[in-house]
Amino acid sequence: MTMPAEKNQFNSEGFDLSAAAEAGGGVVYEIGGGVTLPTSNDGDDQLKEKADESSPTDESERLKALGNDQFKKGNHLDAYDYYTDAIVACPSGDGIGPTGEELLKLRDEFEEQNREKMMERQRKEMEKRRSRHNSNGDNKMGEDEEEEGVEEDDQALPKFSSPRHFYGPKLAVYHANRAATLLHLGRYGECIEDCDVSILLNPTYVKAYLRRSTAHERTDNTEEALADAKRAYELDPSNGAARKNVQRLQKIENERMEKLKEETMGKLKDLGNSLLGNFGLSLDNFNAVQDPKTGGYSISFNQNSNKK
Repeated sequence: MTMPAEKNQFNSEGFDLSAAAEAGGGVVYEIGGGVTLPTSNDGDDQLKEKADESSPTDESERLKALGNDQFKKGNHLDAYDYYTDAIVACPSGDGIGPTGEELLKLRDEFEEQNREKMMERQRKEMEKRRSRHNSNGDNKMGEDEEEEGVEEDDQALPKFSSPRHFYGPKLAVYHANRAATLLHLGRYGECIEDCDVSILLNPTYVKAYLRRSTAHERTDNTEEALADAKRAYELDPSNGAARKNVQRLQKIENERMEKLKEETMGKLKDLGNSLLGNFGLSLDNFNAVQDPKTGGYSISFNQNSNKK
């Protein structure tokens, strides 16, 4: 049986055609007159795009996390390798900043220039002294010229200023973490270099100072170890480890200086005795007594002090 033709024609009565027109393609006309609009995926697409966006240091952060995991397990060689890979993966170069090796090279070249400047100052000072010693009134340096030279010589040599690195704080952590592994591996010289880089990248990084302090102490350089511990404590007075290290290292350094003073005095005494021995005397013939009021010393001679 054939349906009447008018039954096959679409009747728009009851449908929200304005909504359908706004929606464009993909409209579903529901029985009863409703219209189902297509769901927009724009928000999901934007989230997906953001998820796909990656930071240039993401790979370095992933490698650092792997290194941290190995370090906690006591696998210091594996941790060292992961931290090294993290350092290599961190972007550097034009517009970003120098690598750690380049930083150390720049610093060393700067310090070498400072040493050359200091040697030149010393040379000029020696020339001035010879000139003053050998000259008469007509040949003396003019007062203005002398004052200018003194003012120039009194100027402090500049300190090295590290170039900025766009990812400096993160790169400082990678180097400091590798320094921690080097401490456990007994490679103290390399540890100090990594800490140097870390501090150049982030001069307020307390952990780098503490690790470098430990490396200096283990190489019997208590003077530098104490300096680093003090700097760490200055940056973070609440750091208990830094405070204890300062107290402990200060005691060790005081003992070292006292021992050094005794050794120096002993050598000077031996030298004095060797000279006085030509006259049948020794330093034992001389007594030095300090005046408690003035702090000065009075020397008395005892001719019979070395007689038995």
